[in-house]
Amino acid sequence: QVQLVESGGGLVQAGASLRLSCAASGRTDSMDQMGWFRQAPGKEREFVARITWSDGSTYYVDSVKGRFTISRDNAKNTVDLLMNSLKPEDTAIYYCAARRYGGSWNFGSGGQGTQVTVSS
Repeated sequence: QVQLVESGGGLVQAGASLRLSCAASGRTDSMDQMGWFRQAPGKEREFVARITWSDGSTYYVDSVKGRFTISRDNAKNTVDLLMNSLKPEDTAIYYCAARRYGGSWNFGSGGQGTQVTVSS
């Protein structure tokens, strides 16, 4: 089992930046990739970004490209999401997840997500 705990959310104005962090523990050696997802009120959870542990390769949803950066610290088993130029439409609860290549995303146990609210 993998435990994932998110932190770093908050209330900011449009144009500001936030850095989210995800601390992973447990069976992290069984996971190849880490990702960030978000869920806005009344909407389904959506993929935001992912990173591969081994080589650091990344992938982003179009709506955040150029504004968000995902990074990892293999020694600390943490994955960060730096969010710049935030927009009101980025308001959501942000969750991290882990998976093996080609597998389903596992949102782990222990984390409740972290709330990001962007005011206009």
